[in-house]
Amino acid sequence: MTKMNRALMGATALCMVAGVASAQQTTLTIATVNNGDMIRMQGMTDSFTEANPDIALEWVTLEENVLRQRVTTDIATNGGQYDVMTIGTYEVPIWGRQGWLTSLNDLPAEWNKDDILPAIAGGLTVDGELYAAPFYGESSMVMYRTDLMEEAGLEMPEAPTWEFIREAAAAMTDEEAEIYGICARGKAGWGENMAFLTAMANSFGARWFDEEWNAQFDQPEWRETLEFYTGMMEESGPPGASNNGFNENLALFQQGKCGMWIDATVAASFVTGADSTVADQVGFALAPDTGLGKRGNWLWAWSLAIPASTDAPEAAKTFVAWATSNEYTELVAEAEGWANVPPGTRTSLYENEEYLSAAPFAEMTLQSIESADPTNPTVDPVPYTGVQFVAIPEFQGIGTAVGQQFSAALAGTTSIDDALATAQQLTTDEMEDAGYN
Repeated sequence: MTKMNRALMGATALCMVAGVASAQQTTLTIATVNNGDMIRMQGMTDSFTEANPDIALEWVTLEENVLRQRVTTDIATNGGQYDVMTIGTYEVPIWGRQGWLTSLNDLPAEWNKDDILPAIAGGLTVDGELYAAPFYGESSMVMYRTDLMEEAGLEMPEAPTWEFIREAAAAMTDEEAEIYGICARGKAGWGENMAFLTAMANSFGARWFDEEWNAQFDQPEWRETLEFYTGMMEESGPPGASNNGFNENLALFQQGKCGMWIDATVAASFVTGADSTVADQVGFALAPDTGLGKRGNWLWAWSLAIPASTDAPEAAKTFVAWATSNEYTELVAEAEGWANVPPGTRTSLYENEEYLSAAPFAEMTLQSIESADPTNPTVDPVPYTGVQFVAIPEFQGIGTAVGQQFSAALAGTTSIDDALATAQQLTTDEMEDAGYN
């Protein structure tokens, strides 16, 4: 056999081996939200694919409202379009009970399930089965410009009231300089403006439903909440606030245009990071209250779950375990610093001195997460669980429809009276159709 023949045969053999390897490679399609931590994760996955050459990753990155709509449709129809889904504390227990998600109780021992913060793990567990692995956990808090607060002659309390927030917002507003005292969600969506407004309403004594599942938008507590919110935003909010969700308000704060922003604790690393023009002038406080015993802070985790319809459950578990592990946290810390690691999921992170010294918001984040009580979210008793949502399947549709009414009230295209009346009627109709009352 000539050297050339041997070389050709060797090359043919290599091609055959490569073809077999390619044929054996599993591709995972991952649906995720376009938040900063998720975008960062996509940039870190070379480490995963190098360690797991038999697994390829394909990303579908979507805006929050669109993501929710698509993954809900896919899982409810057993579509099998995604192998890993980014879903939240609202969906996990509902979908887990339906049998739509794969249990993660068998993730490797080194993943350390017991390290997950109890407040976060509780919202992802049904009858002892963990149905999603938290990528980051959050509550909500006040992020504010320390320089503008000082210029206004005010000092932010650790635990402010809503009245103080409104007063401070007005004092910090300078429309000529395009600085607005308060930024808050106005974009319609059950997980956008209604996350903020439901948590806010809890602190005003409002409820979605009484103990008999009767809608409560015709009660004075909701009127007070909506009047206060729209009044404060009209006085001190940015133009077009009804179009602003998490990402829009984050950009405004980073550009120095917000005196205060009340939103997810996970934003803290971004308002104090390299992309923020005011990074050295940011302080943190607990979400506000009205003295009734409830603060306007929520509880949430963006988590990675595996739909029961996937045809690659073991590969999906391998990815989920990696992306939500201490190993991944350390990769982010090494690449971008400890302040930028995904927060709010593991007890060990809040015992890590490197993290605590790098993240001035760490203590406030943990305090906010641990103080949120999804089993007792309101001043008066309710038949549901959930702080910024009602943990029933119908809430996704009802919450978005009500959110559209309240966004329109903020925009001034409908009155508060009409928004509340419509919210009351549509919620009542939907709940009657679903057989609740």
